[in-house]
Amino acid sequence: MKNNFADLVETFAILRGPNGCPWDKKQTHESLIKNMREESEELIAAIEKKDAENMKEELGDVLLQVLLHAQIAKEEGFFSIDDVIQGLYDKLHYRHPHVFGDVKAQSPEEALAVWKEMKRKSRETKK
Repeated sequence: MKNNFADLVETFAILRGPNGCPWDKKQTHESLIKNMREESEELIAAIEKKDAENMKEELGDVLLQVLLHAQIAKEEGFFSIDDVIQGLYDKLHYRHPHVFGDVKAQSPEEALAVWKEMKRKSRETKK
């Protein structure tokens, strides 16, 4: 049974490869905008309805969009899904010094304040 993340990433490479799906191969970041909006809205609707089974399916559809965009970006030489994962990992660790560092946050409000401060600092260093 193939069902791990690496198998899923490989599936998108196959879908967009020489013997892949004509529809998948034709897609661009821009052509997929409508799909990402729709899938995000469907996920939100499932969350609002507290429909766990549909939520599971819609999370898969949003992940499909993420993986397809990452595959396109890899083909274009911009970045891979591994770069996306590394960026997210780095961001989560940087913005949670109250978990991964020596900052204290005793409440959700304090944790959010730390997150916002770290986000502000991150933006300043990018300028």
